[in-house]
Amino acid sequence: MRIRALASRIIRQFLRDKRSLAMMFVAPILILTLMWLVFNGDAYKPEVALVNSTEAVKSILIQHGATVHDYSQLTAEAALEDGDIDAIISLANGAPLIKLEGSDPAINRAVIMLLQQIVQEMNPAEGSTKLNISYLYGSADMTSFDNFGPVLVGFFAFFFVFILSGVALLRERTGGTLERLLATPIRRWEIVVGYLIGFGIFAIIQSVIIAWFSIHALGIIMVGSFWLVLISTLALAMTALTLGTFLSAYADNEFQMVQFIPLIVVPQIFFSGLFNMDTMADWLRWISYMMPLSYGADAMRGVMVRGDSWSDIAMDIYILLGLSIFFMIANVYALRKHRKI
Repeated sequence: MRIRALASRIIRQFLRDKRSLAMMFVAPILILTLMWLVFNGDAYKPEVALVNSTEAVKSILIQHGATVHDYSQLTAEAALEDGDIDAIISLANGAPLIKLEGSDPAINRAVIMLLQQIVQEMNPAEGSTKLNISYLYGSADMTSFDNFGPVLVGFFAFFFVFILSGVALLRERTGGTLERLLATPIRRWEIVVGYLIGFGIFAIIQSVIIAWFSIHALGIIMVGSFWLVLISTLALAMTALTLGTFLSAYADNEFQMVQFIPLIVVPQIFFSGLFNMDTMADWLRWISYMMPLSYGADAMRGVMVRGDSWSDIAMDIYILLGLSIFFMIANVYALRKHRKI
């Protein structure tokens, strides 16, 4: 009887907690659907530019699934640098010269395997043919971890700052500290800025440690400036900080704060560049524009892999700063639900 009464009480409490019900039944379906959409996309089709080539070569490339562009050498070099194509194929004395964009080892392998297959079909008597390959970014020794390492650096900076800042502010509220502050003449925006500065100091320290350890201890490829990596990591951490403190206003305990992870954090992994976006449906790619992690990861990958300068990553940083300001202002208004001043 006592066991039944206890079980009944837990069931009633659980049924009244709509957020926990959604966590158990809706969140898994949402994440599984995202995974299905991401991993069930079309096979990747290499985009190559042909320079001084023949129609026969172009026809064979198209037959093997490649997207082919007829460019001049100058136009092809510009497109390769902008990331619009994966490789440039030109003919010199009848021998193919291949220049890869090089920042993604998976795409490099796809292009090389395609070309090896085509050369083998065109000249079956020659056996295996060694391709003359050069790289705009990276090298043949570049690993997959060098490619997605910058994304992981951004993700961990975002994830831990988001959780710790949200839980910390939640404890301030549930412990009564925030209520006592709101009872003083201090303004809401001063509370928000004060908390952000306090948490921001530790976010800065965390950003420095993560960036330094990833580059110098783990040996992730680093072509550009360490300071630009640090700025990118810090901008992403500040976005996570403001987002975490904002969402904490809508959680009543630590468990409810953790419930935001599958809804806010996990979807960002799929649209951060960790998986190839070109294989997804066009309408699905638009989701990435709503994900702060996609901007931070793009900036860090650009600096670490391609050696981008400030002008190349400035837009990503400005967007992250804009999101931080938006969440900070939203947090000021969110405090009204606790006590009006």
